[in-house]
Amino acid sequence: MTEERKTRRGGRRGRGKITAKTVKRDPYIIRKIPAYEILGAADLAQLEYNADTILEEIGIDIKEDQESIDIFVAAGATAEGERVHFPRGMCREIIQKSAPGIFTQYARNPENNVEIGGMNTVLVPAYGSPFVYSREGGRRYAKIEDFRNFVKLAYMSPALHHSGGTICEPVDLPVNKRHFDMIYSHIKYSDKAFMGSVTAPERAEDSISMVKIVFGDDFVEENCVLINLINANSPLTFDSVMLGALKVYARHNQCSMVSPFIVAGAMSPVTVAAVAAQSLAEGMVGMALAQLIRPGCPVIYGNFVSSMSMQSGAPTFGTPEASQLINIGASLARRLGVPFRSAGGFNAAKTADAQAAYEAANTLQAGLLAGVNFMLHTAGWLEGGLAMGYEKFIMDADQAGMMAVYAKGVSMDENAQALDATREVGPGKHFLGCAHTQVNFKTAFFTSVISDNNSYEQWVEDGSLDAEQRAEKIYKQMLANYAPPALDPEIDARLITFMETRKASFEDSNIS
Repeated sequence: MTEERKTRRGGRRGRGKITAKTVKRDPYIIRKIPAYEILGAADLAQLEYNADTILEEIGIDIKEDQESIDIFVAAGATAEGERVHFPRGMCREIIQKSAPGIFTQYARNPENNVEIGGMNTVLVPAYGSPFVYSREGGRRYAKIEDFRNFVKLAYMSPALHHSGGTICEPVDLPVNKRHFDMIYSHIKYSDKAFMGSVTAPERAEDSISMVKIVFGDDFVEENCVLINLINANSPLTFDSVMLGALKVYARHNQCSMVSPFIVAGAMSPVTVAAVAAQSLAEGMVGMALAQLIRPGCPVIYGNFVSSMSMQSGAPTFGTPEASQLINIGASLARRLGVPFRSAGGFNAAKTADAQAAYEAANTLQAGLLAGVNFMLHTAGWLEGGLAMGYEKFIMDADQAGMMAVYAKGVSMDENAQALDATREVGPGKHFLGCAHTQVNFKTAFFTSVISDNNSYEQWVEDGSLDAEQRAEKIYKQMLANYAPPALDPEIDARLITFMETRKASFEDSNIS
């Protein structure tokens, strides 16, 4: 059997419906509530005009990537060295001509495919932390075992729809080889959709090679199985690493999520309107490049924006200005016609305390109401993204479940109106024993796994545990109960062989 035929055969089996030990879950949220917009059409049009002014008059620097510059120049831009200027409307026209407004990211378990865009919201774990935090172990550098643990927790969390990407950085592995183990962990320990590596173009190629083993060559070339986070080097700069990875993924029809990373006041002006225009300008450049490379490949416009303490210079989270920018970014994405990524459980707290809770809640709720489609960093974020918290992950996943209920809206069917219950009970009595309550009580209200609603006396009898302590018990029990989804042994063996062969072909390095 040829290698190509083996790939296609293995790919079909890798995509086959998994039934053994699969955790049941909703694949994603279909929102039944409208998006809330804080700016009207005229103001949004002004921001679009300002973004085009930035691209036309000021331009974007593209560092050490002549190929990308040449692609833009061939499409109508002008370049002076690394500075590229874009005629007004050029990037928008390229994006709107071919970028899909909604697309499917396929998981190896088809029941976990996610539809990204439109009225859909996909909730995704946090990304990129070099540290982990737990009550038991404190703050420490992340290891590959932590990475695997968080993949397992995401797999087992019904309110999280995606396995994520670099959930934490496994610093016990060489920088130039850890991407193999991270991609393999997403495939081995979960059957949800996941993200690829972007830290070098060759690591993006490795990600493509690994998913082709799972899904098959032809399937990957024709369908999206990877989403990939591409950051601009704000202000107004892209480098060859990020654009190199973007070009790899675009050529293979995989999704690039172009997300300017802006700390307002340091990497942009301090005002909300200025940040929104700059972010849109940067985002459109990346998305336009993907469309020029392969028209029709999926893209997501993202923004990651925080304010900063003007006293210390430290990033701040859960602020009203950041919530405004999430809202405006979602509106601008809808007008552009592409899915939007933003929001998450952002906070600057060092542990899963009250600060972590209210800052995260501010951002999560703002994202839901804005209509965010892909909510990276939903669960686990601590310390401004420097740490991935075990207890915080569980607390955020609980919040994600609440968000899903809110997003489904209010039922107005006959059962929901419950006039039969009101007729049965009448004035001055209670509804506890009526027929309607008996039928509906099990599903009437969301039940939090974290909140304690018992009496003070019962709480004391149960050990006087706070929310973080309750979350600790839950994550440890989840990991103890974890059972992996089925993975074809032949595909598993081929993945391991590929990784071992590639790792042996070059020396270890801890230079990114």
